[in-house]
Amino acid sequence: MRIVIAGGHGKIALIMIERLAAAGHEAVGIIRNPDHAAELVALGGIPLVLDLEAIGAEELARDLAGADAVVFAAGAGPGSGAARKLTVDRDGAILLAEAAERAGIRRYVMISAHRTDDFDADSDDVFQVYLRAKSEADADLRGRDLDWTVIRPGGLTDEPGAGLVTLGEQTERGQVPRADVAAVIIEVLITGHGVRRQLELITGLTPVAEAVAAF
Repeated sequence: MRIVIAGGHGKIALIMIERLAAAGHEAVGIIRNPDHAAELVALGGIPLVLDLEAIGAEELARDLAGADAVVFAAGAGPGSGAARKLTVDRDGAILLAEAAERAGIRRYVMISAHRTDDFDADSDDVFQVYLRAKSEADADLRGRDLDWTVIRPGGLTDEPGAGLVTLGEQTERGQVPRADVAAVIIEVLITGHGVRRQLELITGLTPVAEAVAAF
């Protein structure tokens, strides 16, 4: 498969790129900073340098041509303000969906966040705006005629992945290693399971393949 990952230099994306490339897939990482290209190449990935905040859907669609699936793993980052939560985490995800539609790419996997719909609509707090951005991006994707899957992980950690998760329409609050999130996303992509499902993800007792196969 040829899989294009928006936010290609993020921690989850880098794990995905290395694992996908090792399995013989083409892993294309969208990055804004050209200085990150060499790192993607070293992992076996293909860098695609562009800025999601400065490109239109038609131009992005041309860059996506030939892909079998897209993954939204981008984010404005912890040091960004409320405005960029909306322009990257929300608008970037919507832009990728529009471009995928134009390019004829049906498969779209969104890396969202746990309980994003619980945001306080009256708050200007950056974290609340982040939750709003993710929630609105998810809602936009659910309304599209695409083979979408939304994965909403709990608190992300850099612990080694154990390959054991709880995956469901609603889970308890919890944490999950980024490596296990990457494993779930790859399993969803390769198997085609989880189409038109929105699933929460935390560490659990079920092997990744078994957890994904349930959907």
